[in-house]
Amino acid sequence: MKFKFIADDQDALPINRLCEIVNVILRGYRVYRSRPLSHSQCRDLGDQVHICEQFALSLGSYGRPKMTE
Repeated sequence: MKFKFIADDQDALPINRLCEIVNVILRGYRVYRSRPLSHSQCRDLGDQVHICEQFALSLGSYGRPKMTE
């Protein structure tokens, strides 16, 4: 959660200052950024791509109930 905050706000302040604010080590943040995606994150991204494709093919007419079917 802290690392996501830093990643989201790195345009507003320098990364080292954000690390001081949320009380994390800069090296820890860099390790977090270089870590590859987990298996479940890759699977979720694949599902998201499929859902977006189906939504586009339906011309935006499918909502959550139909997409979850």
